[in-house]
Amino acid sequence: MARSLSHIPPVTHIFFCAYLADPDEGEAARINGAMLSNFLTALKQTGQIVDLQCFVLTCGLKQYGVHQGQPKNPMREDDPASLFWLEQEDRPPNFYYTQQRILEKAADDTGNTWSWTVTYPQDVIGFARANFMNLISSLGLYCAVSKEIEGSKLVFPGNKKNYLAFNDWTSARYHAEFCLWAGTAQNANNQRFNVVNGDVQSWQDLWPRLAKRYGCAIPDKMFPSRDGERTAYPGYESGLVKLHARPPISEVESQLGLKDEFNQSLVYTQIDLTKWAKRPEVVKAWERLRDRYGLEQGAWDNATWGFLNFLLGREYSCIASMSKARKMGFNKYADTWAEFEHALKELETAKMLPSIAELKGSHS
Repeated sequence: MARSLSHIPPVTHIFFCAYLADPDEGEAARINGAMLSNFLTALKQTGQIVDLQCFVLTCGLKQYGVHQGQPKNPMREDDPASLFWLEQEDRPPNFYYTQQRILEKAADDTGNTWSWTVTYPQDVIGFARANFMNLISSLGLYCAVSKEIEGSKLVFPGNKKNYLAFNDWTSARYHAEFCLWAGTAQNANNQRFNVVNGDVQSWQDLWPRLAKRYGCAIPDKMFPSRDGERTAYPGYESGLVKLHARPPISEVESQLGLKDEFNQSLVYTQIDLTKWAKRPEVVKAWERLRDRYGLEQGAWDNATWGFLNFLLGREYSCIASMSKARKMGFNKYADTWAEFEHALKELETAKMLPSIAELKGSHS
């Protein structure tokens, strides 16, 4: 790594976003911790760290355990330690914690000649070629294929609780602007920040907009199951995943006056997208789109359907407060739907998705 970086002159700011997924959370902590540690060591060996002023590390809302179940809402950077660092004996490792401790120690070892900042974005909306682990690429594929299939119905694959829940999203462009601010604002030194667009959104608002964009119909009764029931959408297979036995909010249930109120959180999809993507009529619809519009097969082969299942199937809201950054002077804002549209257009230009104009025209 040091050899590969040797041609770069000394730098003043570093923005570290590297990540390698692994289903074993202990292994993910080891791998991602090693990547950051090796990078910092390589910079020290080459002498490129001598002029460093700030190191910005991107993490995410897994900091609050949103992948383990229902969090306390809104999530705040000054939440109790039992929520902000979920390290109780029965909880799995978290590579964000590993990386942050490595970064802080590296700064300490240099006598704090440079500062660090950590960001916590939520459900990132953006496009980077060959990086398919984001909401918008798989979601766009689902919409385009749904348009291509006879009937052109856009059924929400998740569940009613998720559809009606409130969430934040983070535009990759907006997050980049935040990182530039954090890397230069003196009062952001050695601080951790939630970074979300600034609006509170919900699928009940976004889904009809997606349907309109793609020229699809939404069923009059999108969730035929009665409240409390978990059954598949007619003609499809459902999916159910149990998360950690104790959702994060249970760590402060007594302080909230809600002792013993919280059960294990579930991820339930009335259409399991990992199974949906293998259905013969779905695969054929994708192949027609691919051949008709010259799309990249890699977009389909690398779509992260399990990740989209989680984002659409969790049965709880995820809201992060931006108050800390606002008070320190970061006042920019992004409209979530506008960022959805921008990212979808980028994917269309890159031939990951069919052009919406062409797609609608083929069905006119």
